[in-house]
Amino acid sequence: MSLASRAFRFGVNMLAVGDITSWRDRVRRAGELGYDVLLVPDHLGIPSPWPALAVAAQASGRLRVGTFVLNAAFTNPALLARDAATVDQLSDGRVEIGIGTGYAREEFESAGIDYLAPGRRVDHLAATVQKARSLLSDPEFTPRPVQARIPLLLGGNGDRVLRLAAEHADVVGYTAARTSRDGALSPLAAAEFAERVAFARDAAGERADAIEWNLLMQIVAVTDDPVAVAEEHIARWELTMSPQEFLDLPSVLIGPAPDLAGRLVELRATTGISYITVLEPVCEQFAPVIARLREIDGTR
Repeated sequence: MSLASRAFRFGVNMLAVGDITSWRDRVRRAGELGYDVLLVPDHLGIPSPWPALAVAAQASGRLRVGTFVLNAAFTNPALLARDAATVDQLSDGRVEIGIGTGYAREEFESAGIDYLAPGRRVDHLAATVQKARSLLSDPEFTPRPVQARIPLLLGGNGDRVLRLAAEHADVVGYTAARTSRDGALSPLAAAEFAERVAFARDAAGERADAIEWNLLMQIVAVTDDPVAVAEEHIARWELTMSPQEFLDLPSVLIGPAPDLAGRLVELRATTGISYITVLEPVCEQFAPVIARLREIDGTR
């Protein structure tokens, strides 16, 4: 199956800030390496997303900036709309909102927020998104964003979240992992992920080709010995799978740069996924893959 596809887009999820000089330098470096979106996650123990993104937007006049992803339980619609609109003003219209239900029980407990059952967390996410969208589209709401519609990414894996995303989001973010009742993540095998993709695209219906589909690559390594790298990860995490099974995980990208570029081209053709996110520690080594894919798309 080959799907209608858009040009690749690349995001880098930043896990630390540091002092303002190093932060600005790292933001600019991400732009030089070919990334399109500078992202900050929403977890306790790492920097708050919105202040970091406001500074990032000033450091780079090209990169879009976004949350990847906000925990809906850590905010409310009015605060979300205010913060997003403020940074949209400061970035001259380059903000993107990524949001999900939140999953890490210990973070809820540390914040003194009830860790609700999965269904109730999805209910809260849906209500938060609906109200924030309503506020941002209200001409009387202030501060006013620059963008007429700030792009919205909804991320998750379960039926209800994927259905909500497919029906309402501009970008659907796959986690390629299931979450236990206590918030522990475990990766999906290739066949399981293919089922999630089919489910989400079916839920999107006629919107499927208008949606931008995203995948976070949890592990990336550009190497000529992928089996050895896979074996290291298997031993580190005490996994019960073969190196090839590990290499076939949808959220794992290990191998020579040309092979990784080819795998992402195939992924786009079979799933529609064109927006790829990586974590900052692999920002530099993933850059040659970006360059190859720009050549393929003719967008260098």
